[in-house]
Amino acid sequence: MAALVLLACGVVFGAVRYSRRSPTIPTIEVKRTEFLDSVQFRGECTASKSLSITAPAEAGDLQILKIATDGAKVSPADIVVEFDKTKTEQELAQYRSTLKYSTADIDQTRAQSRIIDEQDLTAVAKARFDLESAKLDAGKQEIVSQIEGEEAKLKVRSAEQALREAEQKLNSDRAAAKAGIQGKIETSRKAAFDVQRAETALSKMALKAPAAGMVSLVPIWRPEGRSPFKPGDRAWPGAPIAELPDPTSLRVSAHVDETERGRLAPKQQVTLHFDAIPDREFSGAIEEISTLASEDFSAGWPIPRNFEVRIIFDQSDPRLKPGMTAQVTVIVDRIPYALAIPVQASFQKEGETLAYVWRGSKFIPQLIQVSRRSDDRILIARGLQPGDRIALQDPTAGNND
Repeated sequence: MAALVLLACGVVFGAVRYSRRSPTIPTIEVKRTEFLDSVQFRGECTASKSLSITAPAEAGDLQILKIATDGAKVSPADIVVEFDKTKTEQELAQYRSTLKYSTADIDQTRAQSRIIDEQDLTAVAKARFDLESAKLDAGKQEIVSQIEGEEAKLKVRSAEQALREAEQKLNSDRAAAKAGIQGKIETSRKAAFDVQRAETALSKMALKAPAAGMVSLVPIWRPEGRSPFKPGDRAWPGAPIAELPDPTSLRVSAHVDETERGRLAPKQQVTLHFDAIPDREFSGAIEEISTLASEDFSAGWPIPRNFEVRIIFDQSDPRLKPGMTAQVTVIVDRIPYALAIPVQASFQKEGETLAYVWRGSKFIPQLIQVSRRSDDRILIARGLQPGDRIALQDPTAGNND
């Protein structure tokens, strides 16, 4: 009898314990609390006012020797980036040598042209003298024989031809000398321009900060992704190197789709969490929303059309700089004493939304009606009561009870 009593007590105790057992998967108790209807999107910190530092446009191939670290504070005249000037110095020496040679070549060409001009003038003078002499001999035709008179006429025509040839050679040599000198002058001008350009490029091999501020290196596209220049990299003429942003002009720029655009308005308060500053939450407000959608080519194919949103800060922080990304949260509505549950506590089954409520020793599927969704929470209109314990995982999956 004692054994039977003990067995019966054990069965009763086991049944009671089983009926009150805890669920084997995570659960949460349904409570009434304030429901925040929010819109979340990603944004990037930008500066509407900044001083740009770019590679010199006068130089050719540029290789970076030194560059300031991203976020470094600089004073006016501090060197931000320094390029290798070896090649530019070699080019400058070559251009100066070319300029010196071309200047000397011009002087030599002018001297040779003067010699040739004097020779041509002498030849013209001699041809004129011979012509006058031939004309004088031809004037004796009345007192000499007819044969000698004809010979004198031939000499006159020959002297006239020689004079024309001498004058033509004089003009031709002068034109050739002028063209040759002009060509060498153009060569000299080009060499002088190259010298000036190389000197200007050499003076810009070390780019200095135009004002005090914090260096923000500009990322460029590379095969492996976007990243700023670093020592050893080669930059093209005019390439953007760094910026000195105005801290008072920092904004967050973001793109939102049409559904989010309809829920946003200027002056709405926002909170911002920057990935690079995890220990601080920033607050601000929407400053401006574009009225027209623009194509966002960075989002891949198909190219979406988004609206641009600009957000201003209520606080400043020396760690803020352009290029930082942030999670932006905009509270569009607050519903007090609401019944809300996490999104992961709702499940879609055969086109219906369910929640699994723990009843006694098992989960019971319960149809729920969702009123709103906001980020990771949903507002329940019907189906649950305060105090209900619901599953955060699907209890019907796998071997869950």
